[in-house]
Amino acid sequence: MKAFKYRIEANRATIKRLQWVLDCARELYNAALTERRAAYETHVKRHPGYYDDETRQRLTRELTVDYYGQKRDLVDIKELRPEYQEIASHVLQDVILRVKHTFDRLFERMKNGEKPGYPRFKGRNQYHSFTYPGHAGWKFTQGAGKSKALLSLSNIGAVKVKMHREMEGKIKTLTVKRDGEHWYCIFTCEVEAVPLAVSYEDVGIDLGVTHFAALSNGEFIDHPRHFKHAEKKLASLQQAVSRKKKGSHRRARAVKILAKQHRKIRNQRKDFHHKASRTLVDRYQVIVFEDLQTSSLTATPKPKQDEKGTYLPNGAAAKAGLNKSILDAGWSTFTQMVVVKAASAGRTVVFVNPSKTSQTCPNCGTIRKKTLDERWHSCACGCELDRDTASAKVILDLGHKALPGGTRPTSATA
Repeated sequence: MKAFKYRIEANRATIKRLQWVLDCARELYNAALTERRAAYETHVKRHPGYYDDETRQRLTRELTVDYYGQKRDLVDIKELRPEYQEIASHVLQDVILRVKHTFDRLFERMKNGEKPGYPRFKGRNQYHSFTYPGHAGWKFTQGAGKSKALLSLSNIGAVKVKMHREMEGKIKTLTVKRDGEHWYCIFTCEVEAVPLAVSYEDVGIDLGVTHFAALSNGEFIDHPRHFKHAEKKLASLQQAVSRKKKGSHRRARAVKILAKQHRKIRNQRKDFHHKASRTLVDRYQVIVFEDLQTSSLTATPKPKQDEKGTYLPNGAAAKAGLNKSILDAGWSTFTQMVVVKAASAGRTVVFVNPSKTSQTCPNCGTIRKKTLDERWHSCACGCELDRDTASAKVILDLGHKALPGGTRPTSATA
């Protein structure tokens, strides 16, 4: 599955109509969630002591309102609220499907013994899109596949679409999404995977903050630090928002300007991730990462107290700067992009346990604890190289051990 995202160019009347459809979809989502929440609280939550955990989970699945019942209720909703008749039925049905998927994930977490958070209501700034499944409710009226196309949306009208790249495969869904003040159409397509030519070069990658990534062959990918470079401007824009009166038009304009700057940073980071991941997938057959848990790495240090109850320094200030650099790098998004690109290119991605990878010598396997300030690996066996490169070599060795037999060619003649 591959998504193709294009910018929508529409007049004010059409944008107002798109926003109206989005608001109605959000209202329906919250109403469907309210109905399910009421059923859950009536049958299960109100009398928790009557059931053990296993029975409560079963009753939660059985007694809450189901997808098909809510889907049938759309007929009655349209009679009570005639404005919903102006929205394509497929869009409304997809809203109900979103609620179903939300509860499916809730039940899955409960089944796995996790502590799930109950689905939340969506505010105006938390619901951003509506979807046409398949080819129902939309069509290209002219210019499909050209730089400018005209897309006709049922009960909304025609909008211009900037087709900056050619679409591929069979279209499965069309999602119309609002991102700040801009609107986009996203086509989810089923594309036939075209494997790349076999590469006989593997790589282990150590993700970091000094360098974005250190490769096991001694190369580095520099950290672009998009957020850090824009930090002063963001602070100035945030101060401008804080000075404005809440609820005023000036504050709303200042918020839009701030959001635009955040969106620019996000797009810069995404562009960097796409280009770096494509370079790695094109070059290497097996790519090995550490299985990092970013949420744990960026956790706030616990407070320290002495016997008198006085709080002691716990390194939270220094940790805050490190956390900012980690989040600015976006490791999880990057590794996910590599996984997706590798799947269609016939490459292999392996994740290994990160424990002691930076403390182990890649030559002799000796483990020696290093501080974060120590950036050079020096071992008694004579191994001398950059600390991050040494860690990347260890990661590659662990990846090779984790690979099942026959997953990659071992020579050019294989």
